[in-house]
Amino acid sequence: MDMDDSMIKSQQDNEEKIISKKDVIFIIVLLAITMMIFIFMRISRSKGYNVIISADGKTVKTLSIDKDAEYVFESDKGYNIVVIKDGAVYVKEADCPDKICVNHKKISNVGETIICLPHKLVIEIRE
Repeated sequence: MDMDDSMIKSQQDNEEKIISKKDVIFIIVLLAITMMIFIFMRISRSKGYNVIISADGKTVKTLSIDKDAEYVFESDKGYNIVVIKDGAVYVKEADCPDKICVNHKKISNVGETIICLPHKLVIEIRE
């Protein structure tokens, strides 16, 4: 075997090893770190106490998350019915075309929001 044949053989060996042991270990460590961050974030969430409803950047209503209530927000753009029940908040009904706010999950932790862009309505949980 001459020098050119051995170089070609060496290149073929390198091409066959697409993922090395170091790559696999790196991926496993990266996944483990990601899972730990995710678990920490889920555990460290704190329950909110206030529901802040804002329209066009201005607070229109502040409600307690501990008291069941129903609030109807109306503007020239349309309406939303916001419900607070069992320590969680959700949009029961809206006349916006996409209904993203209505299909959003219930929120109860600090920093969570429900946003209705067509109506410029933001529902936020705070301490």
